[in-house]
Amino acid sequence: MRKTDKVRNRRFIIYSFILGISVLIGACRKKQNTVEIPQLVKITEVTTQGDRFSVTYPGKIEAASNVKLAFRVPGPIKKIYVAEGQFVKKGQLLAELDPRDYRIQFNGTQAEYDQVVDESDRVIELYRRGSVSVNEYDKAVAAKKRVTALYEAHRNALNDTRLKAPFDGYIQKKYFSAPEIIGQGTPILSMINDDYFEVSVSIPSGDFIRREDFISFQAVADVYPDSVLPLELLDIAQGANYNQLFTARFRLKKNEGLAAGMSVSVTIGLKPGVEGMTVIPISALFQQDGQSYVWVYDEYHRSVREMPVEVHQWTKDGQVVVKSDLKKGQSVVSAGVNDLKEGQKVRPLPPVSPSNVGGLL
Repeated sequence: MRKTDKVRNRRFIIYSFILGISVLIGACRKKQNTVEIPQLVKITEVTTQGDRFSVTYPGKIEAASNVKLAFRVPGPIKKIYVAEGQFVKKGQLLAELDPRDYRIQFNGTQAEYDQVVDESDRVIELYRRGSVSVNEYDKAVAAKKRVTALYEAHRNALNDTRLKAPFDGYIQKKYFSAPEIIGQGTPILSMINDDYFEVSVSIPSGDFIRREDFISFQAVADVYPDSVLPLELLDIAQGANYNQLFTARFRLKKNEGLAAGMSVSVTIGLKPGVEGMTVIPISALFQQDGQSYVWVYDEYHRSVREMPVEVHQWTKDGQVVVKSDLKKGQSVVSAGVNDLKEGQKVRPLPPVSPSNVGGLL
């Protein structure tokens, strides 16, 4: 064989080898590009509204009636007969103004009252006998009504110099002492009702709109965690405060050991959930053409499929009640929902170990 032929054969072998390597690398790259890596997603199990039989809120015991007491008339304080923290009975004398000026005023009015009433009664009797005119009769009746009204007003003013307890309870605070001069309607004492307490809690709008589903109410005081205290709903404010919360007030019967200012946990029982209603995280929702959807996780195929849902209401803890074909126990994607497509393969995010606090490891 000639030298030239040997060189040609050698070059052909080298080119063939290089071409084979190139084809092999290209095939490997093409095969690698077809490998689909499942996306890592967070999975949450669907629950029903019926699983949420109650909600609990922090509250505080308050005096049912924390009343500020005042005199209806002005004057100098003669004496205050009670001390802060003292228990008093309904009708008990609490404080008294100096009645001197009011007694003088009443005595003068009483003398005038006795005179005018006697004269008016004589004229009225004479009219009945036909001895006086109608004009004289009308004057007598008017004079009697005027002096009677003045007499009753001055008598009431004298009586109003004595301040009495409107109910059984405790004196909360004293604002003045004798012989200070106070004005009409100026509070001098505050008093709390001893019959029962009130408990107030703030509820979010999500629970306010289903207040018709409230069926039971109870409280547990922090100082008595083993005692359940029944409550009676008084009212729920129809307007939200600046935090968008609604105030609910409850009546708590008097219990030994409880006092105003103590903290309690108030639990509100709810009616069972409506058929077809399920509860999912708000983060599981995504919008498409004005319709709300969720991604349902298929554990067998390890893929997702979209399902339309109708939002019924929001809850205070980041959940949403929806009406759909979802069933209790199914799983939905609750994070990364906007990056998925129909039938896409996914991998559930493994749950955080109880020992891995905060998921930092």
